[in-house]
Formats: sequence, structure tokens, C-alpha cells
Amino acid sequence: MRVGIAGAAGKMGQALIKSVKEHPELTLGAAWERPDHPSLGQDAGLLAGQDRMNIILSDDMRSALSECEVVIDFTAPKATMTLVEAALPAGRSLVIGTTGFSAHQLSGLQEAARKISVVYATNFSIGINLLWVLARRAAEVLGPRFDAEIIEAHHNMKKDAPSGTALTLLEAICKGQGLDPDKCVRHGRQGWTGPRSPGEVGMHAVRAGDIIGEHLALFAGPGERLELKHQAHSRDTFARGAVRAAAWLGQRPAGFYHMADVLGLEEK
Repeated sequence: MRVGIAGAAGKMGQALIKSVKEHPELTLGAAWERPDHPSLGQDAGLLAGQDRMNIILSDDMRSALSECEVVIDFTAPKATMTLVEAALPAGRSLVIGTTGFSAHQLSGLQEAARKISVVYATNFSIGINLLWVLARRAAEVLGPRFDAEIIEAHHNMKKDAPSGTALTLLEAICKGQGLDPDKCVRHGRQGWTGPRSPGEVGMHAVRAGDIIGEHLALFAGPGERLELKHQAHSRDTFARGAVRAAAWLGQRPAGFYHMADVLGLEEK
């Protein structure tokens, strides 16, 4: 199956090209970037530190879509929505790892999934997807007597905070305790905050250096605490998960899928 990579010259795009090359069921069909990118015209394989793949980095997304069956996109919300508009008439499947969508944009992505197959995840790491399941279960078992806090850390160039992964972790904890994530989240603390409110979930974002991604779900109760932590050591972790999702998507019917579907994780 031929795969197209959006934002192919970026660090994540290069990791995706490498992972596609290593996957026995996939081949790179197209790679593209924004019109003003300095890497346009280069061989995508060489750009990613691999052997020549005879796929030239283009700025013509619509032509590139004719060269692939599924597209992997880890770009930015506006660029992703432009891709969705082009993928619909072309009938191309999508694997979307972009974060920072507005509610309206996410609704548009879900609407598109009525006509094409889409795998969407705020994090394609297999370990993170297990963390979400474990955090939800921990919240169910520990209950309201245990205070929940989320601490996430990323590199100093990340533009959105909290991370999409942390927000999904918040949703998992709230699902486990029957809370509304929009009402219970507390972003950081400063000054005279007073005692912690019942049902509050703390959210803290760190931006420093070249941290790939760290997420901690902390549950603290009477006399004990539980910490569930995931650390990503390389972007290849996310790339391998996304490529696995692309291979899984294959000829699946139109629908809005998650990594839980890809991995066969039970959702309650």
C-alpha cells in the first residue's frame, strides 16, 4: 500500500519516511511540504537519512494524493483541515497525529470520517495508549479520595500546551471518576490558592530543552500514592505507531477510528 507523508521535511515527517521504508506492507508513494519550504525538490529518502527512494519532495498536495492510498499527517490544524478537504473527493484514507484542533475543526474531521476512513490519535505511542487505559482504570478503582494530577513535559519548540496527549489523559481520568474534564481541570497554581477543591484534576505543562515527551498521571490518597509514567525516547516511537495504524487502516470502511481500535484495546 502506498503511503503519502504530509510535512515530510520536518523531524516527524523524516521519522515517518524511515518507518514506512522499514514496514514490509507499505511503500512511500508521495511526500510533500508547504510551497516555500527550502527542501522542495530533494529526494525524500535522502532527506530522511535513508537510501534514495525516487520520491521527490513536492508542494503539490493534490497531485501527490493521486500517488497514494493513505496519508499520514502530523502537521498543524489549518494544514490538516486543508488536507481533509482534498482527501474527501480523492477518497484517501487518513492517519492524523496533529494536535491543537479547535472543537469545530475536530467536528469537521469526524464529519469527514462519514465518507473516508480516518485514524485519529493525540499520541500514536503504544505505551501511551496503554497509559490512557491504565489511568482510567486507576481512577475508577482509587475513587474520589485520591487526588489526581497530570504533569507533562516537552521540548521548548512545542507550540501548544497542554499537550494533546495530556488532554486525552485528563479525559481518561475524568471518565474513570465520572467528572467533566471542562469543569474539573486546574491549569497550574499560583498565589493564595486555598485548599484543593474536591474533584479537581491538576494540569501542569513543562517546556524545556529537547524533551521528546513525558507524561505522568499521579494519584495521591491517604498514606500512599500511585504514579503512572510514560517517557518517549525518540520520535520513532510515534512514527512506528502511526505507520502501524496506516497498515491497519488498509481497506477498512469509512469511520472515525482510534489507536485503541488499531491495538485492540477494550474501551469502557
